[in-house]
Amino acid sequence: MDRTKEISGFLRSRRAGITPEEAGLPTGGRVRRVPGLRRDEVARLAGVSTEYYTRLEQGRASNPSTEVVEAVARALRLDETEREHLTDLLRSGARTVRRAPARAQRVRPGLHLMLETLGQVPAFILGRRTDVLAANPLARAVLTDFDVLPATRRNLARYYLLDPLARERVGDWERIAAETVAILRLEAGRYPHDRQLADLVGELTLQCAEFTGWWNDHRVLRRTHGAKHYHHPLVGDLHFSYESFQAPGDAEQTLCVYNVEPGSETAQALQVLASWAAPEATRSDPLRRG
Repeated sequence: MDRTKEISGFLRSRRAGITPEEAGLPTGGRVRRVPGLRRDEVARLAGVSTEYYTRLEQGRASNPSTEVVEAVARALRLDETEREHLTDLLRSGARTVRRAPARAQRVRPGLHLMLETLGQVPAFILGRRTDVLAANPLARAVLTDFDVLPATRRNLARYYLLDPLARERVGDWERIAAETVAILRLEAGRYPHDRQLADLVGELTLQCAEFTGWWNDHRVLRRTHGAKHYHHPLVGDLHFSYESFQAPGDAEQTLCVYNVEPGSETAQALQVLASWAAPEATRSDPLRRG
């Protein structure tokens, strides 16, 4: 990524989303030429000079202090994830920049066993760049069978944005796809030199018509919890409440579990899918796959 463009794009997009009225600033009744706050207004709210904030937004301020970053974050009303992203962007020009390890990610046997233990609900483990590192049979039945794909193609963002069947199967596809792009943007700020992530972004830019617009929004998002809805061709609509957990001992692996209400139509449908997927599950040893 171009560090200067990333810092500028993110800060400009955030100040464009705040009106002077929301920030408690007088407007003077004049017609404004730019949406949201001006640079001098952000500088005033953050307690820094307009010249310094301008250099910061242009990526020319070297090593801003934690206090300055926090003041700008407060002025722009950044949430926790956005603050982390801003810190990553500002750090990307320093020696402390994080580099994604070159080694391939692998799921340890204990986590594979956990996935199989969660046999009544879909569950899978994501790594860097939303790579699907492992998935239990129900996850493969509800989404897509990642195991039949080449290892380099097992990626949740690639599935959501490029697989034509995903647009039919994923309920509220536009929201889910946009959120997935925001997750990738957060990771791009964390690992600006990740060649595989850059290649993925390039592929999505070329092959998904909506990707560029979402990417240029500079929205960032962390995977936590929420609702998911799928249209399954065999059992119909499925409604989930998902939870995401950082895998113990590996901050770069995330366990995602799709929970269901006991006795619900979705729970009953999953029983049907589980029986349908059972023969496939008995043919594969999860520990050997790991």
